[in-house]
Amino acid sequence: MAKAAPPAANTPASAPRGFFADKNRAFWTLQIVGWTGYFLLRSLGGLANRMGISFILPTILIAITGFSITLLMGWAYRAVIRMKPVWVWSLSVIILVVGSVLFSAIEVWAHATFYEPGWQPQGIEFFGAILLTLAVLGAWTGLYYGINYYLLLDAQAERFERMAAQASSAQLEMLRYQINPHFLFNTLNSISTLVLLAETEKANTMLSRLSSFLRYSLVGEREGQATVAQEMQALKLYLEIERTRFEERLRTRFDIASDVTNARIPSLLLQPLVENAVKYAVTPLEEGADIWVTARRLGDRLELMVADTGPGVGDSRPTPEGTGVGLTNIRERLVQAYGDDHSFEIQPNGNSPLVQAGKAKGPGVLVRIEIPLQFVSSADAAQPDVLAGAGYEVLT
Repeated sequence: MAKAAPPAANTPASAPRGFFADKNRAFWTLQIVGWTGYFLLRSLGGLANRMGISFILPTILIAITGFSITLLMGWAYRAVIRMKPVWVWSLSVIILVVGSVLFSAIEVWAHATFYEPGWQPQGIEFFGAILLTLAVLGAWTGLYYGINYYLLLDAQAERFERMAAQASSAQLEMLRYQINPHFLFNTLNSISTLVLLAETEKANTMLSRLSSFLRYSLVGEREGQATVAQEMQALKLYLEIERTRFEERLRTRFDIASDVTNARIPSLLLQPLVENAVKYAVTPLEEGADIWVTARRLGDRLELMVADTGPGVGDSRPTPEGTGVGLTNIRERLVQAYGDDHSFEIQPNGNSPLVQAGKAKGPGVLVRIEIPLQFVSSADAAQPDVLAGAGYEVLT
């Protein structure tokens, strides 16, 4: 008995997998195997009931008839399978009844012609013949619709998964691009101030570094991912821009474990945190502040921290639950990328190794992010010298 159908005109874009990768081949395989099995079962049943070898000839004709009728039924079902349910059910019943009547008529003719001349089914014989034919074609119909609806649902589920992935990617990309205008506004504002103060050399230097940073951010991967090494390079470019304004008041330190430089993270994830540290720690203090960035491995997790030695958490400083553009962006990107499998917290900087080692005074702020540790191959990720250049200290 057949259990599948040849490809319909509106075959889904998603190709089935496994046995049904080639629907046409799957249909003919099941059709031939099914009706061959039907012939063998009926033949063996007749021989077991001592109906003689002559019973095989009408059985061959009946199997060929069933094979041919179900081909016509399959063609008809393909025309109705995508209609509204009420039409699918109604037309399928009509097709099944017509096919059963035709099958029964040919079966009776073959039996009366080649096995028992002049035989006509009466009473229970007539009912049994109709019931058997209806059961066989009904089973074929059920398997046909079952397999085809399974393939349709599988294709639909695959499309939904692809659409969800595309929507998530688009959301991540949108959030990533939100960072650039936010940062660009602040930087251009600073350049404008330098121009008004006639500090043209500093303004030109800042413009040059700004172009380098924007060029770096625009060539990021489409999915908005970067390695830790690439992220640190972006932070270095940003801090070079800010150092034009703050000079010695901005002191930066990096502690990047060598075994996580190839770890994958959302690109420009830490830039808003460093920007906040510059705004709320360096800017208000005459002596400036230290900004410390760390990345290390914790088992199968990646811990990222940005700490500063500014005034600490206050009413003017946004929190992860606040309305700051940068922090809100980070929180949404983490949710999009990792769901609930991440942590994002802001706490006083007393827990920072920077303070505990006596290298800086508090209170300051420590922002800690923990995400799953995911690596890219070394061939896929360029590893810039993330700590090269003046003004950067590596903590060991």
